[in-house]
Amino acid sequence: MTFEDAPPSKTQRKKEMHELQALGERIIALDEATRARLPLSDDMLAAVEETGRIRSHEGRRRHMQYVGKLMRREDREAIRTAFEAIDHEQVQRNAAFHRLEQWRDRLIDDDDALEPFIEAHPQVDRQALRQLIRNARNERQREKPPTSARKLFQLLRDTANL
Repeated sequence: MTFEDAPPSKTQRKKEMHELQALGERIIALDEATRARLPLSDDMLAAVEETGRIRSHEGRRRHMQYVGKLMRREDREAIRTAFEAIDHEQVQRNAAFHRLEQWRDRLIDDDDALEPFIEAHPQVDRQALRQLIRNARNERQREKPPTSARKLFQLLRDTANL
């Protein structure tokens, strides 16, 4: 019997079980729409829904062990691939929000930024855009809360369909 043929040690089995439980916890933490994108069995979906009804700490701990046990039967590679796609979308969404924040700051700070933004987004409500920029500049000069800057960001977000 070689080292490769030996069954996994108890430590290895426990480590794998903890990893499966952690994956199960991550699935449980997802919202319903995102969870629907994962390739999960009916048993696993039922266990995930049951988790929300468990209030006892010890009951939840035992239930998470059960979720880990169910995870052994799931297609873990497909679930990890789906999580990678979800994480990638989140990274892209965050980058898009950062770009919009940069646009907002440029529009407030620089008069020359308005025309490039309008060219990039011809569907924008120009009058509302100019009014919000003007109000945001006044708020900044008077050291007021950035209410118009927030509204400007919302307008930019709606214009970019994010």
